[in-house]
Amino acid sequence: MNSRLTRPPSSDPTRQIAFDVLVAVSEKRRALEDALDSADPADSQVLSRDRAAAHRLAATVLRRMGTLDAAVESFLKKAPPERVRLALLMGAAQLLLLDTPAHAAVGTIVSLVRNNKLEPFAGLVNAVLRRVAQAGTAALDGLDQARLDVPAWLWSSWGSDARRIAEALGGEAPLDLSLAPGAAVPEGGVVLPTGSVRLPAGTRVAALPGFEQGAFWVQDAAASLPARLLAARPGELIADLCAAPGGKTAQLAHSGARVVAVERDAQRLRRLRENVARLGLAVELVQADATEWRPAQPLDAVLLDAPCSATGTARRHPDVLRLRRAADPGGLSETQDRLIEAAARMLRPGGRLVYAVCSMQPEEGPQRAAAAARFGLRPDPFTEAELADVPEARTAEGWLRTHPGLWPERGGMDGFFAARFIRD
Repeated sequence: MNSRLTRPPSSDPTRQIAFDVLVAVSEKRRALEDALDSADPADSQVLSRDRAAAHRLAATVLRRMGTLDAAVESFLKKAPPERVRLALLMGAAQLLLLDTPAHAAVGTIVSLVRNNKLEPFAGLVNAVLRRVAQAGTAALDGLDQARLDVPAWLWSSWGSDARRIAEALGGEAPLDLSLAPGAAVPEGGVVLPTGSVRLPAGTRVAALPGFEQGAFWVQDAAASLPARLLAARPGELIADLCAAPGGKTAQLAHSGARVVAVERDAQRLRRLRENVARLGLAVELVQADATEWRPAQPLDAVLLDAPCSATGTARRHPDVLRLRRAADPGGLSETQDRLIEAAARMLRPGGRLVYAVCSMQPEEGPQRAAAAARFGLRPDPFTEAELADVPEARTAEGWLRTHPGLWPERGGMDGFFAARFIRD
């Protein structure tokens, strides 16, 4: 069966694609990017032209869903069907957050409803959105927007950092790049204390001079830290486990180490191979389950960026806020422990392991680090000097903990946890 989203023809492909994506996330629990890739308008040129606008609209709805729900609910007598609700949220997002003229926001959403077999609700949608337009941003007055936009279980799990994190999730993330040695900083880029280069949100990376030549790769500033903290040395034999899309692989390869990049998923491995080829790196690529793969000889170091709930990436992937459930982090911890155990067996005595997750959940970070002693690993905390350019990210235990609320004046960063160990 064709996995692409099916929909009727539309004279407004931007809103239709955004609607299809939101339906896929809400009803089919598909990731935003996967759903966007499945959008299949008859005119591929239309897709190219409107894809970015559709992504922005859908992402805004997902990012600000709690606030938009609260704004719309005040004009409803009862909850509408889910697809009608999503259409209303799209209209409200345009009116309240994206500065779309009222006539365009209301008219296009009413047409969208009619075009998607929701004709009986067209009058309701028209009336509600007209009232939202009339109220304007006053519809947001008194709302605790940061609190509304984050599911309760996540807010609770983030403790005292919850409000800072939630406020940072409210806007689009900038584009961060890691540069190859000797590469020039792209025009308009700002060099961050960690060495990453930051450009404004919406920057088209493939259009930047040097992209095709492998001068840089996309990598959030926080995501660049675990590989740096592994402190790879020239000639060392190192495995990067769960390696796709390859940003950390590139960092390790540029250090002069001999790198084996291990990735289980065939599709992700293809992306990894493409990135390695564009960057011109000499890396051995292996398709294998990291819990079962064994190197030909003991390794000097392993970087394990383990599969996780990815809550730390919510500012770039706001669908995470809607797709994850409270039980997910605990359910992933068993896999993470098996990967840590497997990584420990790959190391020579005295070899190093950096365990990392792009998660802000304690079950996947500090609790996994505490459990690592079971596998013959002893902690090797990061020193103050190693984290001198981001001292606020060093925990009392000497681990790395970043979150989107850090560096607010610079545009924040993703949420990461990392810990380093030595094999006995």
